[in-house]
Amino acid sequence: MYARSTTIQAQPSSIDAGIAYVRDEVMPMLLGVDGCIGLSMLVDRESGRCIATSAWRSQDAMRAGDQQLRPSRDRAGEILGGSPQVEEWEIVAVHRDHRSRPGSAVRATWTQVEPAQVDRAIDDFKAATMPAIEALEGFCSASLMMDRTSDRAVLSVTYDDAAAMERNRDAATRVRSASTSGGGPKLLDVCEFELALAHLRVPEMA
Repeated sequence: MYARSTTIQAQPSSIDAGIAYVRDEVMPMLLGVDGCIGLSMLVDRESGRCIATSAWRSQDAMRAGDQQLRPSRDRAGEILGGSPQVEEWEIVAVHRDHRSRPGSAVRATWTQVEPAQVDRAIDDFKAATMPAIEALEGFCSASLMMDRTSDRAVLSVTYDDAAAMERNRDAATRVRSASTSGGGPKLLDVCEFELALAHLRVPEMA
């Protein structure tokens, strides 16, 4: 499974219009493209950071659909008031306790992995980090995506609501510190989001 993420640094006042466009125009078209298995959209209303992610059955399907989707991506950038930044990922792990619901929130963590340690980092995540995350209050699901060309990874963890995510923030920090200590992945960024659209249908990949 693969994913393409489009990040736009939006004008906060344009976020609702951007969500509506992605929901009403982009998503119906995207779901009609062969090999696409869903779309999600994260928004941080304070900073304006918005991330739309499409999931695909194969890398070939993801790249074959890019030309068709490019005008919609550009239009989303116009509506949100920012330039789209596109990244491609391999989905390496997915675990779901239950599906998200209206009001769900997401904490995303970006890391850099040493090239020789990529496979070990994935194994360590599945064996140790995932169970620790699953124990956090309000846990819904988690996915780990890897860009093997840059050795960067992004972990997205969905919680029942922003209040639960806020309450588990200290515990999540301890889990993150444990996973990045002792020569583990290097922490690049952490951001908390509103889950504005949740239509990814990626199967369990533990």
